[in-house]
Amino acid sequence: MAKEPITISNQPITIEDLRLFLSQNRLIVLSETSKKKIARNRKFLDKKVAQPGARYYGINTGFGALCDVEISADQLEQLQENLVMSHACGMGEEVKPEVVKLMLLLKIKGLSQGYSGVAVETVEKLVELYNKSIFPIIYEVGSLGASGDLAPLAHLTLPLIGKGWVRHKGEKYEVADLLKAKRIKPIRLQSKEGLALLNGTQFMSAWGCFSIMEAERVQRLADFTAAVSVDAFHAQVTPFHPAIQKVRNHQGQIESAANVLYFLSGSQIAAQPKNNVQDPYSFRCVPQVHGAVKYAVAQVRDVFEREINAVTDNPLIFEEEDLILSGGNFHGEPLAISLDYLGIAMAELASISERRTFQLISGKRGLPKFLVNESGLNSGLMIPQYTAASIVSMNKQLATPASVDTITSSDGQEDHVSMGANAAVKTYKIVYNIEKVLAIEFMTAMQALDFRHPMKSSKRIEAVKKQYRKVVPFLDKDRVLYDDIQRTVDFMRTIDLS
Repeated sequence: MAKEPITISNQPITIEDLRLFLSQNRLIVLSETSKKKIARNRKFLDKKVAQPGARYYGINTGFGALCDVEISADQLEQLQENLVMSHACGMGEEVKPEVVKLMLLLKIKGLSQGYSGVAVETVEKLVELYNKSIFPIIYEVGSLGASGDLAPLAHLTLPLIGKGWVRHKGEKYEVADLLKAKRIKPIRLQSKEGLALLNGTQFMSAWGCFSIMEAERVQRLADFTAAVSVDAFHAQVTPFHPAIQKVRNHQGQIESAANVLYFLSGSQIAAQPKNNVQDPYSFRCVPQVHGAVKYAVAQVRDVFEREINAVTDNPLIFEEEDLILSGGNFHGEPLAISLDYLGIAMAELASISERRTFQLISGKRGLPKFLVNESGLNSGLMIPQYTAASIVSMNKQLATPASVDTITSSDGQEDHVSMGANAAVKTYKIVYNIEKVLAIEFMTAMQALDFRHPMKSSKRIEAVKKQYRKVVPFLDKDRVLYDDIQRTVDFMRTIDLS
């Protein structure tokens, strides 16, 4: 039985809601309250524009540095269509379909609040595209993250006027052809509508929310992988004792330490006396480093949950106050800084993981060099650590903040920009890289655990290892390791860590 559509209203949505939107493929509808608010807002705008001498930015004037050029009443619709066409100049790789879906949803959410001066029919047309899984093709490069995500949102808007390219069920179509086949009529944009559709932070917001979801997914995997490495390296468990965490009192640190102890509960290896008084920081300081990452992700999540419920276009229409106000809610600075922060934090999660891998293959604590018999004849796990180091170095380069940069545009009118769109794309790349680094540590730690036989780790870890060995067997001699690493990435996505 088909599930009831989800109603888009003025009620706040969360990152968890967005997870459901991506996983359940539910239809959406506008609430009746939203429709009435949008309609009132549009009626008020039409009334104000019709007044003699009325002059409002982007409604009956040009855009950006052309804001002082007045546009006649009979050209207002053409003005909006020209805006969309001229701004659709994104380049680079196609944006992931999941992110495009979030962009479309978030644009609907923003317009549904009734401060943008658009017609109900325009928002309904976006809903129709969403429900029929017709997703515009959008490109990663082109937004400065300041006047909104202009280029990406222009590509998002093109299908409304019957132009551009879309993907439907994985296939690429020219919009005009697909709309005709689906009996969907394009619309004529009215005054202000093109501007409302293009101004906004939905590109940055969608990428950021997707990265947060992925970051939260890999955080617990990182704790689990670290726990495996602790036993594999014969490291002490005392650094994870609750008393140590309590006196520093950072919630993320407390949570990470508790996770590691939970995963190691009942381990024979952990219970063995240790000759080493203290372990390298990459083992001993897991709670502090992993915990700091958790705290950063939680802070960034708060910023983005505010943003996805915000109105970020310009000008804004306040009919109850009898005001049309030009401002800067489209400026991406809050997101740009937060995205840079998220990227820096997640890069650290990969960095400390690679250090544990390095220690595990170094021939210490009774483990063979590079975790293989007959090392010399066999290189074992020597080179996967190179791969992890390469990825970690790339992440460090990507973690250079984008938000500290600005390049003046639009003939000086837009003289400070956030570069939040670039921050969003590169931060996702950092997050995407992390599971590869964790997979290499996981593969390495599991190999090391096999050298601890007959001693065993915890029941949880041993159960995971048993399943893992069905996918990636013990490395007794050299073989092509690319396949092992990729299978490990895929396997880790299936682990139940409850």
